Amino acid sequence: MDRKTLKIALIGHIDHGKSTLLGRLLLATNSLTKGKIAQIKKISKKLGKDTDLAFLTDQLEEEREGNLTIDTTQVFLKTAKHNYIFIDNPGHFQFIKNMLTGTTQAEAAILVIDINQGLMEQTRRHSEIIRMLGINKTIVVLNKMDLVNYSEQKFIQTESTAREFLKTLGINPDFIIPISAKNGLNIAKKSFKMRWYKGQHLLNILDSLKLNTQSEKKPLRLPIQDVLETAEEKIIIGKVISGIVRKGQEVIILPALKKTTLDSILIFKQPNRTKAKSGECIGLTLKDSLLAKRGDIIVENLNLPQLTYRIKGNILWMIEQPLTPGITLTLRCATQEIQCIVEKIKRKINSATLEISPLDKQELKQNEIGIVELKTKNILVAEKFNFIEELGRFILVQNNKVCACGIITDIL
Repeated sequence: MDRKTLKIALIGHIDHGKSTLLGRLLLATNSLTKGKIAQIKKISKKLGKDTDLAFLTDQLEEEREGNLTIDTTQVFLKTAKHNYIFIDNPGHFQFIKNMLTGTTQAEAAILVIDINQGLMEQTRRHSEIIRMLGINKTIVVLNKMDLVNYSEQKFIQTESTAREFLKTLGINPDFIIPISAKNGLNIAKKSFKMRWYKGQHLLNILDSLKLNTQSEKKPLRLPIQDVLETAEEKIIIGKVISGIVRKGQEVIILPALKKTTLDSILIFKQPNRTKAKSGECIGLTLKDSLLAKRGDIIVENLNLPQLTYRIKGNILWMIEQPLTPGITLTLRCATQEIQCIVEKIKRKINSATLEISPLDKQELKQNEIGIVELKTKNILVAEKFNFIEELGRFILVQNNKVCACGIITDIL
């Protein structure tokens, strides 16, 4: 019960080795059956290739034949210390939305860079997305060291370039590691071919990662996901996204500003719990019959979040139809779902180079990043992203289709 499960996104440019690396991790942790390995050998032979570990995660036939990952794949494995869910994301420009879907679930990211090619367009774009999603644990692996004869000089040069770029985004990578995913070097043990590298191998680094506990020290925020009614009681279901909730605590339900007191905390197979902390999914009962619904936010009696109709934020626009001022969209933030209007596009940023682009037209095109002002139809419970990420992160939807993701930078 004390084991932690860490969700990790594998990101990076197409063909830089994400799926092959994941295949190596599966082998290194004895997570594969002999039958599965035999199947991959058979598929590789059929396609006229050497055994390709990327096929372990690239499930679709068109992915195997085209050497690219189209959909996100979740792979489960465990070490002596942690359970892991690895999310293998597509690196091709066309599948940026698929990449986004996978990465929103992650708590940490492994950015894979081909040592020969260096920082490519999608490397830069994916890095900007993990910054926008608030993923603050980042490991950079410089892959394909075998193609540069395990050169220390080449590693130092690319490491410096990667650090300099990530610094412009406010990302300070926890580790930068030289590896060869194809040959399995520096994955589960140190490689004698890179004796100059004094750091740990990748699996040791993963096991050293610590889950964020800072959110427990912040004010209580609990978005309501559902309300279940039984003959005896109403049970509020939700996840504590920050702070600590306690039995008998006086709380406020937003946006209606209703005060109430918590009667009990319900967690599966854990009776008599008197408190729950950030990251836990729980049930709650109240001491009164106060009405609550999905989209409401439970907060402590002090340090209330802001209630607003207008926000300013950075968004990544993801569909072919350009974004223009005046368009009506649905904003989803935590469990809130509210109609909004795009009032202004303040600035446009090239998502590959991160350079500010002139607003030649009042529009954002597909895969462009913009600074926008939004006005909501109803009250929005919001926080700045740099304070509480889950209440400062949102997506925009049109006709049940996700068209943008964003973070709140200012509450207007």
